[in-house]
Amino acid sequence: MSEDGDMMESSNGKELLTTEESSDIEPYVGMEFESEEAAKVFYDAYATRLGFIMRVDAFRRSMRDGKVVWRRLVCNKEGFRKLRPKRSENRKPRAITREGCKAMIVVKKEKTGKWLVTRFVKEHNHPLVATPANGRRSVLLSQTPDEKDVKIRELTAELQRERKRSAAFQEQLDMVLRDMEDHSHHLSRNIDDIVQSVREIESKRLGNFT
Repeated sequence: MSEDGDMMESSNGKELLTTEESSDIEPYVGMEFESEEAAKVFYDAYATRLGFIMRVDAFRRSMRDGKVVWRRLVCNKEGFRKLRPKRSENRKPRAITREGCKAMIVVKKEKTGKWLVTRFVKEHNHPLVATPANGRRSVLLSQTPDEKDVKIRELTAELQRERKRSAAFQEQLDMVLRDMEDHSHHLSRNIDDIVQSVREIESKRLGNFT
């Protein structure tokens, strides 16, 4: 693997390139990546070369371990912005950034651990403006306010899920600790009863001798 990037190879395993070396290759169904991140880096470089901005879109998790096993990477003009009630007539309308573009790739994690392109839509419904390599900014910096809002909502939802999961674990731990405390208290009480019984027996035995 290169020090500068992740590895990518074709489905037949014959081609093995770094993401930097393969940035001029067009995605295709069957293309394989070593990781989800490698797929993101590749499609981001491809998007920059063609003249659009990649957005990390929907994902699916494994029912077994909760890890991401399916990811859709789309053009930032995918979908349409939801209409919101007007707050003020004097407020400047926001620029339209969503145009229903269908361009995307879908990658899926295989049993081998590699990520396979299962769908590729090349066509865009809007003009493309290529960005020079030396003038390219990161995807996060080049995102529009709408896209940043979406990303913030995604991260907030993820944080809430993790908090709920943590709360559930804490509740289970508290239950176990309470059970242990009750058991310890019950055991201590039984020991006290046994000690008291032994003392009574010993007292009676000594009384018989006298």
